[in-house]
Amino acid sequence: MSMKAAKRKKLEATGWKVGNAADFLGLSKEEVAYLELKLKLATQLKNLRLKRHLTQSDFAKRIDSSQSRVAKMETGDRSVSIDLLVKSLFALGVTSKDIGKAITQTKSNAA
Repeated sequence: MSMKAAKRKKLEATGWKVGNAADFLGLSKEEVAYLELKLKLATQLKNLRLKRHLTQSDFAKRIDSSQSRVAKMETGDRSVSIDLLVKSLFALGVTSKDIGKAITQTKSNAA
């Protein structure tokens, strides 16, 4: 989401620095790409779980985990690895090709 040019100019004129989360956190391009990938996988996991009418608890049982872990997976929590997200997607019957499609979607058509 971007800010209107006039508002940005006004803020900068009063001494504010305008940027994004990557600027604020000092993330490299590689770190941003990693986080975006992880969030796409997490979003795909949640969308598929909901599409299959599974609760977090039901899905947790399926993958021998806990409801709280599934909740962390779906939000892309830092404690969750991409490996776990991919294995969980496979448990929902997703193929490698499906994962590839999900991670190459742009934000405009990912919804």
